[in-house]
Amino acid sequence: MIGKVSPEDLAAHVFGKTGAPDDSVIQGPAYGEDAAAIAVPEGTLVVNSDPISLAVGHVGTLGINVACNDVAASGAEPAWLTVMIFLPASADDGRVLEEVTTQLHETAIDRDVTIVGGHSEYNPALERPLLSLTCMGMADRFVPTGGATPGDHVILTKGAGIEGTAILATDFADDLRAAGVEDTVIERASTFYDDLGVTTESRAVRDVATAMHDPTEGGLIDGLFELASASDVSLQIDTDAIPIRPETVAVTDAVDADPLQIFGSGALAATVPEDAVSGVLDSLAAADIEAADIGTVADRGDVPLSLDDRAITEPVRDDLYALWE
Repeated sequence: MIGKVSPEDLAAHVFGKTGAPDDSVIQGPAYGEDAAAIAVPEGTLVVNSDPISLAVGHVGTLGINVACNDVAASGAEPAWLTVMIFLPASADDGRVLEEVTTQLHETAIDRDVTIVGGHSEYNPALERPLLSLTCMGMADRFVPTGGATPGDHVILTKGAGIEGTAILATDFADDLRAAGVEDTVIERASTFYDDLGVTTESRAVRDVATAMHDPTEGGLIDGLFELASASDVSLQIDTDAIPIRPETVAVTDAVDADPLQIFGSGALAATVPEDAVSGVLDSLAAADIEAADIGTVADRGDVPLSLDDRAITEPVRDDLYALWE
């Protein structure tokens, strides 16, 4: 089995076991909340941890972006990272380690963040590299996943499935070619790694957003479901309004995947008051970030997430998992 632990198991076995209480914790573990917030004398320290456990070709690039994105999606400026690198025992000649650390270093420079420590080891149980990253940053205003309120609008930046498109174009390029996808499309899709960060759009939205979330595994659908669940609201989404790049359509068609249900890093989902929508879209456009108003927030009903007439009542499984099984 591949995938996240269910909300039920998290509630039963994880969320109640957090050690000693600490009044400085503003946001602790909760379903849909990807980062913690801690009150410190200088403001609010935001901390998150993320793994990269499936993709192979650009694990360092993915790791820095995915970890930084959860901090940025909480209204903070990503600043510091620690990285744990686990390598297969067969990769002990230094080449894989050099490749991974070069990706980490170059992406950290691009994101203007500093790697301050970590750990590395070889493990005979692994078949591919595995990373675990912790990112930290300071926020003037912490924005949770669980802050959406009825009447808000849902803003999405860039588009659905950006991360999954990049992974398909690198780790599964041969499968795409065998399915008839042209090399030019695969090449364009592979450049989507350059679009995985969301710090720029966070800066444009965070002062007015009631909630922000970075969709990852399970894609946009699961990200929106988590936002609705954390906020105890229902989201009404117009799927025709969701930006989807043509390269994403091409590669997902080739592997029979839903663009809305593949790894979604690179997009930022934010809820904002209705009277702030126009200003937010203008700010994003000024930052050269594509964005769309894709839906609204309603009082919580029986269905947390409605995609037109499709009701989503539980977390969904990422369509790309099948490629690793």
